Order: sequence, then structure tokens, then C-alpha cells
Amino acid sequence: MEEVPAPQLLPGCVLVRIAASVVSAGTERASAEFARKSLLQKAQSRPDLVREVISKVQRDGIFSAIQAVRSRLDQPQSPGYSSAGTVIAVGGGVVDLRPGDRVACAGAGFAVHAEVACVPRLLVARIPLRPNVGDELPFDQAAFATLGAVALHGIRNSEAKLGDTVAVIGLGLLGQLTVQLLKAAGCHVLGMDIDPSRADLARQMGADGVANSAAAFRDLCVETSRGAGVDCVLITAETSSSDPVNLAGAVARDRAVVVAVGTVGMDIERKAYYEKELDFRISRSYGPGRYDVAYEQKGRDYPIGYVRWTETRNMEAFVQFLAEKKVDAGALITHRFSIEHAQSAYDLITGKSREPFLGVVIEYSGGEAELPALAVVPEPATVSPRPAEAAGVSVGLLGAGVFAAGTLVPAVKASSNTVLVAVCAATGSHAQHVQRKFGFGHCTTDEGQLIHDPGVNAVVIATRHHLHAKQVMAALAAGKHVFCEKPLCLSEDELRSIVGGYLGIPSAQRPALMVGFNRRFAPMTARMKSFLAPITEPLALHYRINAGYLPADHWVNDPEQGGGRILGEVCHFVDLLMFLASSPIVEVEARPLGNSGRYSGDNVLVSLRFHNGSEGTISYLAIGDRAFSKERIEVFGGGSTAFLEDFRRLELVRGGRKETIHSRWRQDKGHRGEWNAFSQSVLRQNEAPIRFEELVCSTLATLRIDESAATGKRLAVDSAAFLELTQRIFSANSSRTASLTE
Repeated sequence: MEEVPAPQLLPGCVLVRIAASVVSAGTERASAEFARKSLLQKAQSRPDLVREVISKVQRDGIFSAIQAVRSRLDQPQSPGYSSAGTVIAVGGGVVDLRPGDRVACAGAGFAVHAEVACVPRLLVARIPLRPNVGDELPFDQAAFATLGAVALHGIRNSEAKLGDTVAVIGLGLLGQLTVQLLKAAGCHVLGMDIDPSRADLARQMGADGVANSAAAFRDLCVETSRGAGVDCVLITAETSSSDPVNLAGAVARDRAVVVAVGTVGMDIERKAYYEKELDFRISRSYGPGRYDVAYEQKGRDYPIGYVRWTETRNMEAFVQFLAEKKVDAGALITHRFSIEHAQSAYDLITGKSREPFLGVVIEYSGGEAELPALAVVPEPATVSPRPAEAAGVSVGLLGAGVFAAGTLVPAVKASSNTVLVAVCAATGSHAQHVQRKFGFGHCTTDEGQLIHDPGVNAVVIATRHHLHAKQVMAALAAGKHVFCEKPLCLSEDELRSIVGGYLGIPSAQRPALMVGFNRRFAPMTARMKSFLAPITEPLALHYRINAGYLPADHWVNDPEQGGGRILGEVCHFVDLLMFLASSPIVEVEARPLGNSGRYSGDNVLVSLRFHNGSEGTISYLAIGDRAFSKERIEVFGGGSTAFLEDFRRLELVRGGRKETIHSRWRQDKGHRGEWNAFSQSVLRQNEAPIRFEELVCSTLATLRIDESAATGKRLAVDSAAFLELTQRIFSANSSRTASLTE
């Protein structure tokens, strides 16, 4: 249990003061047990990930691989996915809920065990009043809505109908809810569990017959169905054994439907399923919309005429059943714990306390009371008493993800000129984790608080790509130096706003602005650059990136959040080739490879023309094997050749002589070098490590590459004209504003 800042209210979401949440014995026990395993035990349970690590060791070196593994395993996870409480704030785009509404919440990572949760709108169901009575449904029952939706979706998959005889195997929490819902639907219900007490409880909850052994259950089903077999079977057990699946095949009638709702073994005995022509189905979570980012996180609902029962509508239906007292979740609660003693709930579900249990609820004080507006505001962070000027580079970090915690912050912390003042993330647990791990002065979920903190003089932006432009402009407006992880922005309009805002600051007061193009600061890149410096003729540069496959639903591939891999990743390689060519880009052309539908436009061949006549190509590919080297750069010109592979092996050839530099244990992609260069420019107030004109040129070129890949056109890149026009437009707007003010 930790005290952390309240979560940030995001667009399309509601902030909920939680009154009760349900502990899932299956899902949360498995997560807790995995978290407690040693590194070796985790490796034994996930051999697929071990193979990836071995490939990374071979490609990047053992120390780089170890750092990546530790960073990934070090990320905190907040458990819980079923809760209920009161809305205390609504985000932009939410029009049908308001503060004070009582709601049930769903979703791992959203409806977590916490006093306050930020939950997307379509993972929230309003709690109705009880019909004819007008009293309110207790929060501890409404908190079962997610589990109830899982049970409902399983029933819908079984196609159970009024009057059907339905078997339920496994009478834990999910099974008990399934029994009650089936009875409410007018079905004849038979239940089975090896625990006699759970079988007896199911009988009390309305089951027409129960058994606590496989043999007795077969007899019960035969007798009840007059030898025909049951119409459908729902398996709500949790076990690695395949016995429940094969028992289902034995008790089902010809052409019945068998649905696996719980996590069970699926080594199916073919004979029974073949002879009866059974239909075996797996029920996925709590309804259509689950695992669809567009639905859950962006609020894009499915039309009811096409998808009658989404996960949201299943939740709403379940809480309606509760309100009408057709389902009694309260009778299933065996244990209650206050949030302060929630650890005891995990001792219970993991078997430490050796006590039988069924429904385990965590309760939160103040859930029923009217909440003041200040309840949603994080406590004011303690501002460092030391003035920013005396502290060197005083860092405020926006974003606390895997890259920030695993790569960026260690590089920042290694600098003797840097003070880690504050860290901000959307969730308090992530912000606090990074604060404690690296020694930041305080943490928050309020980015405005961090940007305007007088103890911060440099804002480091490591959030998702769609937030970069807005945060860069806010930090510059606050007079802060800015280090922004790539990309700088996702559109030319955003680039114009940044350029106009930056050049609108008087040059004597202008803060440092840098984008995290780390590769140009790698030691081997610096050596290659000095090797190429004497060459006066145009260069031929080839950059091949074996990027690896990324699922279409990954946030980087989301046009709204990540912008796609060209904007999000290819910008790195555009900058590096421009750095090596020592010349701005004047023209680009991009050709995507034919796509079978598996890829998201992330296989592209790019041609670059530079002002000094040099030509460059970038082959960015997701179709290769990750075990092969990721990055290879070849440069030819002036009778010389330079070759760099994965920033671990550099070959320089001139006049028949070859110089080879090889790093055996780790790769250095320049993260420490870039931060040292940035911090020195801040401290000494000298020229930025990457000139502003270069940042604009590489960003504009990348935006044009993305456009070229979509249109097939070869496009000009005139960054100087872009800068001049933008400055002229913003100057004119500023003059008009001044005139109107006067």
C-alpha cells in the first residue's frame, strides 16, 4: 500500500472516488504469484521471452540486455479491475455523466484498487436506483459489475434460451453469478464443484441440482435431461487440468454448445466432441469492445443495431439485475478489508492465511459521503528551496514509462550537473516509483504544476508522441529549457506553432530546446563523423534498420497517439544521416513495401537528397528477424568507406587501411552524450548541441517522408523558407494583436 498523487483526469475519462472494489482470486492471484517469482523462475515460466533476451544479448551486448530486462520487470503494476464509486470529475468529451453519479467501473489498469481511479467512459456503467423502492444499490454489490459482465458474456456465447437445461462446472465467484443469471433467464440450472460448501451455496442461490464429484454430476445431468444431455455447458472453473472440458463433453447433448469462461486446460478428448458434434467456444472477457483500444480508450462505441451487447451494455444489464434483486452479489461476499489492510486480502487469495473464501471486497472510507472538489487535487508538492540557478540543471520529468525509467533518467542522473527535482506521470504509482528509484525531490500527476515549479529550470518530455508539441510550447512559454524525446511533433501545424513560439522569444531570453536524437552523440558516430570530415565531395549514405514487427494496435502505430513508425522512429535516422552528410535535406521520396495486411505502413524505403549533393537511403523494415542486427550504416565517398553496425562495431577504410573499433559487452547509442551536451549548453548558455534550424529541417523532412509514403510523390524540403514564412506569419499576428490591444 502506498500514498501516491491522485491520477490525472484524461480526456474521455471520468475520475471516480472508489467506495468498494472486488479482488479477483484467479487473475490477481496469478499476477501476485508471478511478481514474487525470482528472475530464474520467471524465465522458466516464459521461455518465449527468454529467447528474445538471448537474441538481444547477441545483438546489443550482455550489459545492454540486462539493463533492458531489469527496466521491463521493474515497472509497477496496480492490481484490480472491478470496482464502484462516485464520479468526482469528468474529462473532455464525456457528456452523459456528471459529478455525483454513482457508477460501476471495469478494466485492468483502470478500475484498480485505489481511493481514486481514472476510468474511460465506456468502462463505466451508471448504477440505477432500485425499482419501486428508490433506494440505492450498495457499492459493494455494484463492484461486482465486471465479473457479472464476464458471466453474462459467457451465457450469451452459450446461446442458452428460456427453458434450456444448462450445466455450470466450477462454482466459485464467477460460477455463482452465472447460476443466478441463468435462473433469472428462465433456465434449468445444474451446478458442479468439488467443494461441497460451494455446491450447497449454489443450491441456495437457485440451482436446481448440484453435485461435488464428476460421477455424481454425470448422473445428475442424465437424470435431469432424461438421458438426452444438457443443452449447453458453461465452464467457470480455474484449473490447468482438462478434466472440466472433458466432463462437459460427457454431459452435453448432441450439437450442444460448450463454453470455456474460466481458465482451464483444453486437451480435449476428441471422441465425445466428434460423436456429438459439439460446439466448443472460448468466451473472451466481458463482451465486444474488450481489448479494442478505439472502443475502450477512445470512446468509439459500437452501434447498438449491429452489436447489441457490448462490454458496457453487459455491465449496465448486470447492475440492473442487481438493482431488481434478480441477482444477489452480497450473499457471495465472505471477506471485507479496508484499503489500509488490503494486503491481508492477498494473503487470503494466495493461500497464506489458509482460510476458505469466495467474494473478497476492499472498502474505502468516505465513498458514500459527498466529496469536496479539493478531493481530486493532488497534495501540493514540496518545491525545492534551492533556486534553479544555483542547482545547475534542475530537471522536471514529464512521463515515467519504460524508456524514461530504463534509459533516459539513468543517463540524466549520471550527470554531475543535474538535480532531479520532480517527476510527473498520469498515474500516481508510476510517478512515485520513478521518484523513489532515482531520487527525485517529489512527484505529481499535474503537468502544469511541474512546468511552473520555480525549482525546475529544464523540462524533460518523455510522454507519448501526441503530447510533445503541447508540452514543448507550455514549457517554453514558462521560460524553461526543454529536452524533448523524439519526435518533436506530429504535424506541420504543430511544427509551425513551435517555431513561431520559439522564435517569438527574444534571443537573449530564449531557452535551450533540444530533441532526443541521441545517435549523433554516440562515441562511434563521433569517430565516424571525424573520419568523414576531410571529404569534400558528395557522400552516398545507406541506413538499414531491422526494426522488427510491432502489432497494429500498439500505441506507436496509432495515428492519433504515436503518429506511426515513420514519425515516431524514422526521424532518428533522418537526423543521423543529415548529421553525417553535414548538409540540410532538400528533397525526400518514400516508397512503402507491399502490405499483406499484417503491417502498419512500417516497411518503407526512403530516398534523401542533401543540399551539398549527397544522397542517402533509409530502409526501415519490420519484416526481418529480430535476431539479426538492428541498425547498419554504410557511407561511401572520397575514396573512403565507413561502416557502423548496432553501435558496437565500426570499420573505417581509407587508402587500403582498415581501422576497426568493437565494443563486446554493451552498445552506446549516445544517451549520456546527448544529455551532457544539453546540460553544458544550459549551464554555459552557449549554442545548442543541435542547432534549431537542424531540428526544424529533420522534423519537416520526416513529416514530408510520411506524406510521400502516402501519396507516392517526391517532395521538396525547404526548411529555410519554412522558418522564414513561419516567423513572418507569427510576427504579423503579434503586430495585429498589439494594435488591437492599444
